[in-house]
Parts: sequence; structure tokens; C-alpha cells
Amino acid sequence: MSGFLADLRISFMNLVEHGRRSSFLGAAIAAVTCLFVLLTALSSGIRHTLVDTATTLTTGHLNVGGFFKVTSGGAGPLVTDYQKIEDLVRRELPELDFIVHRGRGFGKIISDRGSTQAGLSGVDIEKEPRLRQVLDVYEGKLDELAQPNTILLFEQQAKRLDVKVGDAITISATTGRGVANTLDCRVIAIARDVGLLSSFNMLVSAESLRALYQLRPDVTGVIQVYVKPQYVEKLTPIAERLRKILADAGYRLMEPDPRAFWFKFQTVSREDWTGQKLDVTSWEDELSFIMWTYRALQALSFILMVILIGIMVAGIMNTLWIAIRERTREIGTLRAIGMQKFGVARLFLLEASMLGVFGALVGVALGAFLTWLINSANIHVPTSVQLFLMRDTLRLTVEPQTLVFSVVMIAFVTGAAAIYPAIRAASRKPVDAMAHFG
Repeated sequence: MSGFLADLRISFMNLVEHGRRSSFLGAAIAAVTCLFVLLTALSSGIRHTLVDTATTLTTGHLNVGGFFKVTSGGAGPLVTDYQKIEDLVRRELPELDFIVHRGRGFGKIISDRGSTQAGLSGVDIEKEPRLRQVLDVYEGKLDELAQPNTILLFEQQAKRLDVKVGDAITISATTGRGVANTLDCRVIAIARDVGLLSSFNMLVSAESLRALYQLRPDVTGVIQVYVKPQYVEKLTPIAERLRKILADAGYRLMEPDPRAFWFKFQTVSREDWTGQKLDVTSWEDELSFIMWTYRALQALSFILMVILIGIMVAGIMNTLWIAIRERTREIGTLRAIGMQKFGVARLFLLEASMLGVFGALVGVALGAFLTWLINSANIHVPTSVQLFLMRDTLRLTVEPQTLVFSVVMIAFVTGAAAIYPAIRAASRKPVDAMAHFG
């Protein structure tokens, strides 16, 4: 142990002795670590926004949806007698936090000065514990969504329709029986956009959607299941168990299909069956049409980090070659007084690893500070970027495990980069090394 501490001291003194070179290389390591922290924070920020925003506006952590077919050729996104299913889930799923149910629909929204096509979510605002935390209502009152024939629009939707709070609009849709129906609604609130999700989705009162589609009170569109926070990243086994629970209770289930429900209409319409079939999906399934952007960002970040780490490794090896050449006589002296090859190699490895740890610590501290600075600045992003960030400001999320991983990874990489130069240094013959000049 005392020998190892002595080696640590020697390595540290070598770094101090060659302070200019150590500072330059340490700054490069710190810069790479800082960039890694920022890229990871951006990726984590997008994922947290997806989980927090998307699983409130359009999907649960898990969803028990499905289709009801009156005839084999037509299908509606409906769950009949949903209260029994909800009671079953509450009883059999210990990971459950809470449940909400939403109506699902699609229609043409018409105002006096414009029209648009949009998805419709029927909400019971009094039973929505998280909706108020996500929606930024800047005009009107969200609580009025509890009244019949009411609708909430998002900012761009209101501009497209050229309406304000209090104006009347008409929703036109086709019921599950193929009958065209319309419903007049009053705009009770306008909320700020939340990216791509708010561009095609509107919130109406649950009773309004039932009236539009002429549905019974025991029918809904989807049962959104929210699990406790510690289970959010462990949804796959829970989803499989939920499917088994429903199957054992006698419900017919659709085959697993990791797509949003509206992509399944054609497939379901071609199948020869009638009645109810349930479909269990996760939030990633329902957002599969935008998850590719998140995965693309992760891939780009990985490629960029590989390139930067490659440059850093080349710099470390080149610097160590220079250091070994400058200290050849020192290496020969150490070998002459009895230090073994392993001891010489260990000195250089410790020196490189120590430099990596110091540089990485500075890098993660700088990365965490820049993350805090960016979040505090509330930097607004263009509308095109908002579509994928799911918010109008840039938000980064630094996780403690990311900081620890960054330090460990960079220290490991710098140590690994020093292995070959350290072995070459230790292989020098003492006589040749001591006779070296220059």
C-alpha cells in the first residue's frame, strides 16, 4: 500500500513538474467531458419532457385501448364497459399509481374564418391530476372544460382557426355506425403549444365527445395507466403481465403492435372479427412516430463522442510519447536502481489516469454549471425545433449517474490510451535509456 501511495505521489509531482503540458491536455479532457455531459443532458431533457408531457397529454405510461367493430369492415377506437377493466387493473397491478380514461376521436373543426383536421381527446378534467401541471393556459380557464360542449385549443390551432376564448366552433365527425354528426362547442381556453403533440390534438370535455359519437356512458376511448415513478423505466414486463391479466379475465386481445392506435385502423378493418378487442401499449408505442427523432439524436451524440474520444486518445498517446522521450534518462535511472518494468509502466498509467480524473472532474463541473446556466436563461427555440423538444424553451437534465459515469469513462479511456506508451517506456534497457541524450 505504501508503495502504491509513493507511486501516486511521484505521478502527481510529474504532472505538476510538467504543468504546461498537463494543463493543455487536462483542458482538452475537460472539454470532451463537458461536451459529453451537455449532449447527455440534452438527450435526457428530451426524454424527461416526453415522459412528463406526452404521458399527460396523449398517452399513459401504459394504455388499455383497442377497437370495437359493429361490422367486420368498420372499427372504432373504443373500450366498452371500461369500468370493469379499470377495476381489474386496480386490483391486479401493484405498480399502479393512478388511472385516467380518455375519449378518442378525429374530426374536422370549423370556425367562421377557417377549418382544420385534428385528433380529439375527451377528458374528465376533475379526474385529471397532472393535466394542470403540463398545460400552460394563457387565456381562459381550464376548469370550464368540465362543462358540456366545451373545447380547449392550443396556440397555433387558435391562430389557424382565427378564434379566441368564447367563440363558437363546430366539430364534424363520423360515428362508429357510419353516420355523420356535428357538435357546436365553445372555446373555453387556449394553451401554449407543447411541440408536435399540440399540433394535431385538441381537448374536449368527455361528455362532448360521447355526444358527438353517440356513445353510452360506459364507453371510453382508452384507459391510461400510470405507474409509480420507480417503474417508469421498467414498463415492458409490466405490459406483458397486464396482457396476461386481461387474457385470464376473458378479454380478447390484439397482437402486440408497437405503433400509435391510429396507424392500426387499416389492419383492424381488414381482419374478420366483430365485437371488442383490447390492445395494450406503452407510451413509446403510442409515440413511435416521433421517437425516431430522439433515437437519431442519441445516435448522432454517440458518433460525435466517439470522434471526440478518438481525437482525445490520439492526443494523449502523442503527449505521452513526447513525455517518454523527454524522460528517457529518468526511466533508465529508475530501472537501474531496481524498479521493475511493471513499476515503470504503472507510473505512466497512474499519471495518465490521474490526469483523466482531474480533467473529467473539471469537465463535469463545467457541464453541470453550463446546464444550470442554459436552463436559467429560458432560451426560446424556433417552432421547428419545438416540434421535437415538446416545449418552447431549451431544457437540459443532468442526472447524477451521468456525472459519475462521465468521470469513470474518461479516466478509463485516458488510462487505456496510456497502456501502449507505458509498456514501451518500461521496455527500454536501463543502459540504453541512461545513455540517451535529447
